[in-house]
Amino acid sequence: MKSTVPKQFLLLNGKPIVQHSIDLFLNTLNVPKIVMVMDEQFRSDYTNPRIIFADPGEERQDSVKSGLVALTNFLPATTIVAVHDSARPLVTPQEVTNVISDARLFGASVLGVACKATIKQVEFDNEDIQFVKRTIPRETLIEVHTPQCVEIGLLKEGFNRAAKDSWVVTDDVSLVEGLGEKVKVTKGEYTNIKVTTPEDLEVAEAILRDREGGGKGGVGLKKSSLWRRIIGK
Repeated sequence: MKSTVPKQFLLLNGKPIVQHSIDLFLNTLNVPKIVMVMDEQFRSDYTNPRIIFADPGEERQDSVKSGLVALTNFLPATTIVAVHDSARPLVTPQEVTNVISDARLFGASVLGVACKATIKQVEFDNEDIQFVKRTIPRETLIEVHTPQCVEIGLLKEGFNRAAKDSWVVTDDVSLVEGLGEKVKVTKGEYTNIKVTTPEDLEVAEAILRDREGGGKGGVGLKKSSLWRRIIGK
């Protein structure tokens, strides 16, 4: 982003990127508590009594575990945990409702969309040059988003196994997969983008403008080059 400010605190339509998700969970969905895993230096702007703080860890899974400990200490009766990326400000109430419902039914669930790109597995020769090994059929692939939702006992078991066997995972439901348990795929929206580049910020602003105009990624947006960026065409 070429900014000294962490990306989740950059402004999107006049408020920090992370605030869009906070407003969704606290106001629209009315969840009792959310845990924000963040450094102390950024906490003073978030004074809602329904927000709990936890310290970040070295890796993503360490941060999630820290948040899980904070949540269970404060609300020990919690049954489902929804882990959301603060750089995904455009997730919809319906997506969140659906993925939580699936976690209640199946134990674990993740938002995902069909993969639009052709994905190839590669290998390296002795000179570290990349060559294509095979093409992976797109119909077997999804692009996963957040929230990722897991029954709390299952997530704790996953973290215990990760500590025992030195697993390193890049998303939360991988802990469940490692236990040999199934993870339900909940259909998501292509508009639930992760904002990591200036282009992403431009796309996010266009999606919000479209929604404010009554659309859901509607005709105006779908005819634009920005929409082609969203769906990977």
